[in-house]
Amino acid sequence: MKLAVIGTGYVGLVTGACFANLGNEVICVDRDRQRITGLNRGQIPFYEPGLQEIVHRNTQAGRLTFSTDLTGSVKRSEILFIAVGTPSTPNGKADVSAVIAVAKGIAKAMKPKTFKVIVNKSTVPVGMGDIVTKILLEDGVKKDSFAVVSNPEFLREGSAVSDFMSPDRIVIGASDNRAFNKISELYRSLNAHMIFTSIKSAELIKYASNAFLATKISFINEIASICERVGSDVEEVANAVGLDHRIGREFLNAGIGWGGSCFPKDILALMHLAREHGYDPQILDAIHEVNNYQVDAFVGKIEKQLKNLRGKKITVLGLAFKPETDDLRDAPSLKIIDRLISKGARITAYDPVAEKTAKKIEKQLTFCNKVYEAIDGAEAVVVATEWGEFRDLDLEKVKKLMKKPVIFDGRNIYNPKRMKELGFSYFGVGR
Repeated sequence: MKLAVIGTGYVGLVTGACFANLGNEVICVDRDRQRITGLNRGQIPFYEPGLQEIVHRNTQAGRLTFSTDLTGSVKRSEILFIAVGTPSTPNGKADVSAVIAVAKGIAKAMKPKTFKVIVNKSTVPVGMGDIVTKILLEDGVKKDSFAVVSNPEFLREGSAVSDFMSPDRIVIGASDNRAFNKISELYRSLNAHMIFTSIKSAELIKYASNAFLATKISFINEIASICERVGSDVEEVANAVGLDHRIGREFLNAGIGWGGSCFPKDILALMHLAREHGYDPQILDAIHEVNNYQVDAFVGKIEKQLKNLRGKKITVLGLAFKPETDDLRDAPSLKIIDRLISKGARITAYDPVAEKTAKKIEKQLTFCNKVYEAIDGAEAVVVATEWGEFRDLDLEKVKKLMKKPVIFDGRNIYNPKRMKELGFSYFGVGR
């Protein structure tokens, strides 16, 4: 099939490259000329394992191309994916201006009597499908020449390519049988479980999924706070609780909270949507509040143990909001760093892939290219991202390099008993 994927951000580029890998002809479109120029040179604008290879393979095969020409891309494609950003506005509402702009661009480029399927891949508020339909109709596009579909993405940063190729489910929200058939055929080779819903249900499924996962994290973080006060170990609690098949162990990892490109904005957008329709989302409010508390509590723990932070060197290991990505959007690490700097601490940081991104944001950090270099002379180490290499550090060497052997483990990657035996003052979350 001939596809156009509009937007070459995280979702758009992964989607376009993977569809090309399935044998489709894909044009990835973006108005950012610099980004398109870079992609045509083989430069991937963000870190995602496996993506560089799949982009290179399919551009070499001629199945994947990049363009700034929206009109031409729309005219030659039968399925159009809208995959642009929907960031939060100051009041938490999703900013859908980019989606609306793309819909208007599609309307202007549509040929009469040529049926096209327009797919909302962006995470959008319930009702966006109706808005896109209205835009096309008001621009004179004939009702029987297009259909709008909601096809939410469930890609995890760090494993997006495998998530696309081996999905838990594919949600297709539509009211037109031709559109159902087109999108079903597009995904058929994945042999995945397909769920057919209304457009509005599909739009809400994405928000509900992220809200539930965020709920599990905030829940276990609240349990961790209780554990610290009563002398329990949250890891032991979570392991036992997670064995209940009704609950599951995934996302029951206590720590410094969730961040990234999805959970923060999607929770806020769902809260706003609920209030917009006259409902007070009490659980969502609590999820958000608990997550904000985690950073404050963790910094309080550091301050309590180190006393006056002014002039003290603290090393932060990990900057990305999770491993296997360079994404710093709403990363808890940056919130912790900002608070520590405000209290006079000198921060040295190390991250395997996110340094380049971080340098654009944090100007007051000292960055190191090697982990032991970052640790050398530190009065405390803060583990903010659970990169695999941090689990395998030579802890005896770490202890010798540090001015004081104090570790604040924001991701609970170390065993408290072993750390104590090695002579560290160790502080985890809920332990």
